[in-house]
Amino acid sequence: MGVMQCGIGHLPGGCQRTMGLHCVLILCLFSGWTVGYKQGDNVTLYVNKVGPYHNPQETYHYYTLPVCRPEKVHHKSLSLGEVLDGDRMAESLYHIRFRENVEKKTLCQLTLSEKQVDELREAIEELFYFEFVLDDIPIWGFVGYIEESGFLPHSHKVGLWTHLDFNIEYNGNSVIFANVSVKDVKPVPLEEGAGAAVGGVGVGGGSLTVTHTYSVRWFESSLTHSRRAERLRDYSFFPKTLEIHWLSIINSLVLVVLLLGFVIIILMRVLKNDFARYNVEEEGGCDDLDQGDNGWKIIHTDVFRFPPYKSLLCAVLGVGAQFLTLATAIILMALLGMFNVHRHGAINSAAIVLYALTSCVSGYVSCSFYTQINGQRWVWNIILTSSLFSAPLFLTWSVVNSIHWWSGSTQALPATTVLLLLGAWVLVGFPLTVIGGIVGKNRAGSFQAPCRTRNIARQIPTQPWYKHTAVHMAIGGFLPFSAISVELYYIFATVWGREHYTLYGILLCVFAILLSVGACISVALTYFLLSGEDYRWWWRSVLSTGSTGLFIFVYSVFYYRNRSSMSGLVQSTEFFGYSLLTAMVFTLMLGSVSFWASLAFIRYIYRSLKMD
Repeated sequence: MGVMQCGIGHLPGGCQRTMGLHCVLILCLFSGWTVGYKQGDNVTLYVNKVGPYHNPQETYHYYTLPVCRPEKVHHKSLSLGEVLDGDRMAESLYHIRFRENVEKKTLCQLTLSEKQVDELREAIEELFYFEFVLDDIPIWGFVGYIEESGFLPHSHKVGLWTHLDFNIEYNGNSVIFANVSVKDVKPVPLEEGAGAAVGGVGVGGGSLTVTHTYSVRWFESSLTHSRRAERLRDYSFFPKTLEIHWLSIINSLVLVVLLLGFVIIILMRVLKNDFARYNVEEEGGCDDLDQGDNGWKIIHTDVFRFPPYKSLLCAVLGVGAQFLTLATAIILMALLGMFNVHRHGAINSAAIVLYALTSCVSGYVSCSFYTQINGQRWVWNIILTSSLFSAPLFLTWSVVNSIHWWSGSTQALPATTVLLLLGAWVLVGFPLTVIGGIVGKNRAGSFQAPCRTRNIARQIPTQPWYKHTAVHMAIGGFLPFSAISVELYYIFATVWGREHYTLYGILLCVFAILLSVGACISVALTYFLLSGEDYRWWWRSVLSTGSTGLFIFVYSVFYYRNRSSMSGLVQSTEFFGYSLLTAMVFTLMLGSVSFWASLAFIRYIYRSLKMD
């Protein structure tokens, strides 16, 4: 008996079934239901992967180590999210029956060559851990034992765990929790060159013979199957770093609220004075320029002058709107309980499906606004929109996946999964971008500028240093980053660690605050820019708050060096490659939000002038 999974057909011996792409994308999102067992029923234990403890994304198939394995390896059919998460589950030699205890049963006897002993020694010295899966419950343990003691003389001991105790909790006919322990077990020493071993282990001719055994003990639990995720969250094989620092979070929220209030109140008072002065002096229409004026009113005939690189700007706005929709949908789905610790890779699957389905948003927003600002090459605009993020994503993935493939890591995607993802973009993502673009082009109205734009552009006066683009980017990026800095650590510990993030309510609040701060800061910086008679606000509004992505990437470097123990080419390439993509996502998303906030603000202040 087992949980039904939709097959991807990613490995030899896997389930090779052909099905419609849409069915695959939907069924692979959430697969699985409650499995009931009778006493004596077989409970399949799958071996999954091994890897260095401090490098979460550097994982290898369990059977790459010289361990007990069946003559013919049968792999479990996996969901899309599991494959993306590096899972490669295969049936094991462990025979576990529901509610039947087993005491020190022999798994197999292995004769290890000198090379295989060295492989195990190297794995143990790199703190390799293993992951098994029993009824969708992950089970973790270390491959061996290492001890460093003394200075003079220095002692370096490496041992292999050859006996595992499985402790399984059940309630009724359901498995609730499982773990493995080596509490009362002595490790088998592994000396260099297959040196001498201890009792029960034979040595001869440069080889080492070990006998692997296991025990199974069942314990009744009071938790129901629906609440078994709570038991896994309380288990602490990996260090618990997601302690809720409520004081820090509340402090961050208070500072953000005060900042927003300060910006809004000051800006409204300044605008009120501007409106009073301009509307009293204004006797004619908006097109009559008073040469004695200065400030944002004097550039009313240039402020709506369309910017350079219109197609690229619209593509940024479209993809930014897509990621805003995608992030909101994932957070809401998490709040509804669609992701839990027993649905392996469910968020990965959701992100893939939603990215494909929300492509219509990017096409619609980009092509609609491109048409409003008199863009003519709308076909090129759609192509640019569809490739603005997907092209860097494919390039980064190609480099990372090649390194994983070269190292033999399970994080390297199989060919069938690559074809599936490519098909999702070619058959779903790109067509929806085109459809959204066509609909947006046909439904686009006029730009609705309150003032007419003159043919000859006004000369922009020399600006002081504090109004330069770099300064605005520093201010506009740092303030939104400071609003999410506390929560950002928890997110990094989840994505690049081994934690299960559960604070989705707080995440939604922080996400809303991030967008609010970005919009308010963008409006304030745009006002200061216009007050200096500089009408080049289009790209400036995108870059000012979009620079938050740069701060996030700098933080990722800090996290890598000071908050993690990650190392090695494989882990480092994946970390920095996908950190760059994450920074790009925040740049596009916040740049889009800040642009629309600035555009709404500019339209508001110029409409508020008397236009008799």
